Amino acid sequence: MRTSETDITAFMPLLESLARQAGEFAMMFFRPGEVTRAEIVYKSGGSPVTEADLAVDRFLFDRLRELFPDAGWLSEETADSAERLERSRLIVVDPIDGTYAFVRGDTRWALSIALVEAGRPIAGIVHAPALGQTFIGAAGRGARLNGVPISVSGREKLEGARIVAPRGLADYFAQSPYRFALQPRMPSLALRVADIASGRHDLAIASADSRDWDIAAADVILTEAGGALTELDGRPLTYNRPELARGMLVAAPQALLPTSLAIARAASQGSS
Repeated sequence: MRTSETDITAFMPLLESLARQAGEFAMMFFRPGEVTRAEIVYKSGGSPVTEADLAVDRFLFDRLRELFPDAGWLSEETADSAERLERSRLIVVDPIDGTYAFVRGDTRWALSIALVEAGRPIAGIVHAPALGQTFIGAAGRGARLNGVPISVSGREKLEGARIVAPRGLADYFAQSPYRFALQPRMPSLALRVADIASGRHDLAIASADSRDWDIAAADVILTEAGGALTELDGRPLTYNRPELARGMLVAAPQALLPTSLAIARAASQGSS
């Protein structure tokens, strides 16, 4: 069953309420400028997961499955199942995007919730409680930050653009003839993309190997703000695929997308 525009309008306040409640759970373990009080364990690849990640994941799983009982589930902190591929709807969650930041008391982390339908996100929330920022987007309904409509920057040329570059390519872009203004790199990829949606930055490029839970919510927010999030082929991203890993990503206003893709491709080839 497809979700109508009326349905989106009805459930967005519910999604926002759940995101805020989940953020309150996470904030119980967060200590600004200090190491978290949450218990920390490490995944096989060495990345941390805290009891806050798991508590938020459990809370959202229970509440969102009540709200969308026909939807599949995909979360960074839940074992993936091929069963989701049989569903036309999918809930995509990152309980804490930027766990390293959360652990060390850096406020630049967020939780992300997206509803995907027929392969594209139709609703998304990126909530950063420690920053006091809540980004919301819904298909055909625009994007907002703390209730205020947002849009991408009006820049029409890349010269002097405010760019967030991958960690390993900062020098490459600093030496570019475009005279980019390099910006600090947010630990949360969702927030990096949301900052493009709000017009705070003009262009963000992310290294390969992000996952769908990192970007699904931010994707619809950016799209509704007049931008695009793509891999180097320039096509809209498709979700609910067997493969979760992404190639290099480009987030930019539509007006800057062709040239942004060109420089990202050049950077990718130059670093290989």
